[in-house]
Amino acid sequence: MLWQLTLILWVGGLWLLHIGLLPVLIDEIAGMLDALMVVFAAACVIFQALVLVQAEGLASLWRDIRGQLLMMALYACAMFFAVRFGWPDAVRWQVFSYLILGFSGLVLVLQPVPGWSGRVREAHP
Repeated sequence: MLWQLTLILWVGGLWLLHIGLLPVLIDEIAGMLDALMVVFAAACVIFQALVLVQAEGLASLWRDIRGQLLMMALYACAMFFAVRFGWPDAVRWQVFSYLILGFSGLVLVLQPVPGWSGRVREAHP
């Protein structure tokens, strides 16, 4: 349940901010909210990686599609801040890394929850 809640918070928040709020905000406020959302997404991605490792083992970070998507999202967060502080005029690269983060989150939403086989357990009296 924590996996799904965290996923909804960061992926939903990321897309809601990008599609719903950023077009109507002043550039300075939009840039600050962008950065805060990426920090929040990075924290959620790290938490989800810990949940995945606990449920599936450490090797799942590079062998499982969920782990690979989480690592790609974490790299996108790092790329966002590397470009933001190292090359502040490259706004397109910031948007590119933001979209990589968002699309990796969308693909992650389609993956099964770690530790859940998809079968419904029957209640036995």
